[in-house]
Amino acid sequence: MRPRGGELALSGAAARLAYALLFCALLPALLVLWARATADVIALPAYGSPTLALLLATAGALLMLMGMGALWRHGGGLPMNAFPPPRLVKSGIYSVTPHPIYTGFCLLAVAVAMAARSGSGLWLVCPVLALGCASLVLGYERPDLERRFGDARLPSPPEWVRYYLLALLPWVALYEIGASLGVPPHSWDTSLRLDAQLPLWPWTESIYASIYLAALLAPLVARRGLRTLTARAGVAMALVFPIYFFCPTIAPRHLMTGDGVWAGLIQLERAMDPPSQALPSFHVIWAFLIAAAIGGWPARVWALLVSLSCLTNGMHTVADVASGAAAALFAMRAPAVWERLRTACERIANSWREWRFGPIRIINHGIYGGTGAFLVVAITGTLAGPEHTGALVVTGAAALAGAGLWAQLVEGSPRLLRPFGFYGGLFAVMAASLLTSAPMLIMAAYCVGAPWLQSFGRLRCLVQGCCHGRPAGAAIGIRYVNARSRVCRLADLTGVPLHPTPLYSILWNVVIAMVMTRLWMVHAPLSLIGGLYLILTGIGRFCEEGYRGEPQTPILAGLRLYQWIAIGTVVGGAAVTALVRSGAAPAANFSWPVLGIAAAFGALSTVLLGVDGPESSRRFARLT
Repeated sequence: MRPRGGELALSGAAARLAYALLFCALLPALLVLWARATADVIALPAYGSPTLALLLATAGALLMLMGMGALWRHGGGLPMNAFPPPRLVKSGIYSVTPHPIYTGFCLLAVAVAMAARSGSGLWLVCPVLALGCASLVLGYERPDLERRFGDARLPSPPEWVRYYLLALLPWVALYEIGASLGVPPHSWDTSLRLDAQLPLWPWTESIYASIYLAALLAPLVARRGLRTLTARAGVAMALVFPIYFFCPTIAPRHLMTGDGVWAGLIQLERAMDPPSQALPSFHVIWAFLIAAAIGGWPARVWALLVSLSCLTNGMHTVADVASGAAAALFAMRAPAVWERLRTACERIANSWREWRFGPIRIINHGIYGGTGAFLVVAITGTLAGPEHTGALVVTGAAALAGAGLWAQLVEGSPRLLRPFGFYGGLFAVMAASLLTSAPMLIMAAYCVGAPWLQSFGRLRCLVQGCCHGRPAGAAIGIRYVNARSRVCRLADLTGVPLHPTPLYSILWNVVIAMVMTRLWMVHAPLSLIGGLYLILTGIGRFCEEGYRGEPQTPILAGLRLYQWIAIGTVVGGAAVTALVRSGAAPAANFSWPVLGIAAAFGALSTVLLGVDGPESSRRFARLT
């Protein structure tokens, strides 16, 4: 018996009400509870003032209200992903910023954390919330808009607005966040013997400080190049701030003598700006980016003088300045860098080689899986210590078995006889760790090595043709033409440019590796390392899945299966940080037996992932 129209309307209204309660009531409440539960886990200090909190809360609330009003008035619907407005909104606040509701919500969260003096709210909950919003936009909303509205794009605000909102203000905010923490522990001293021999000229502070005025007035002095400057500043932020936060440096300052005006200004700047976040020097980066946007030799000379003033006023070292110039060059050459990465991935994707020995076939991509397995076992064993070699063997074996069984249950078919699934290995390690004498230590140690396992595994994915993307533009996509690739055999997408989703995964896993390594170096709680890994890998996987195109992946309630699993790992990771209490990460302890075990697992994984019987139809016999 079919439901009547009134019943359908009622069920739709109930679904919308439940959705509204989830995101307007339950989610904020859970975020507050999470911040309270992790108050003793995050050792970073609280930051902010009531005045700043009030300003952020006001701005956030206004952005949210204006965004909701525009969607209701011009879009004909409510701000609900599951029940989107039928019309694309391009006016009102959406003509200034494309995501006012998410931006406002994040600002409100920061304001609440500041007002409550919550270190965990500010340094854990708010960053995860911002990353989650970005993942939702990139992994669901943008593909959904493309599907429903084609190539329609939101109008761009004036270039000067984009510059301040997307380049200058985010840079200042992120830099001040890092500066508020002072000099992080285990910071790398960037000084060289040469630095002690450099002269100290206080008057060059006038050149050094000119970067502040130039950055502020860039819309006036770099009108034609302002769009490019904004884009390059975004690339520089993506490169530099992970280094600032997770590979911290310190630039020891020269002793300042004298009491002149310029010496006083240098002393004032030193008092306001700790000697951290030194490498690469942001003064050098911004000077070269602004000079390139302005054009002409006077701007280039000014950028060079700013770079030299970083040395002559004693604020930076030679290494800081050199790396700043390299970072600026990277940002200016970002399209060329991307093209090199793209072509390298395309070359790997079509590099299938195989050798036959009777009924046995050896495939070249097995070496990538073997290398990843060697690294994760070696890193885990070194961090956990040689006294846990038994647990290392048990969990390593469980990972291989779990990966194989998972893929059989989720993706197995007569055409995919021996696939391996990442989540199967992850969950198997978690389960097997519970049987060991130090479950949280083993799990957290695996989390430090797992990004390297997944990165090398993604290289194998490129050759195998699994985990491939959906069609993309020629400037972004890679083409698979090798007949052995799953892209050509199963998806019938030979020669079609596809999103290089394995590359997306590798780049994100590099960031995760930096976070995990840093947390272990500062001896963070093991539960924080394990929980944060689950959160970060889930956020990245949700976004990545929005661009993947394997035909065998089921879609449930509008999301791909692995997006639902990614949401589960984010929630599970938050629960681990909130509910599990553990000791601090110990110091690394290398041993040769651990290296031997890692080599054995690497060899076994190379065989399992690269050697098969192509003529057999038995389960687990064939890789293709």
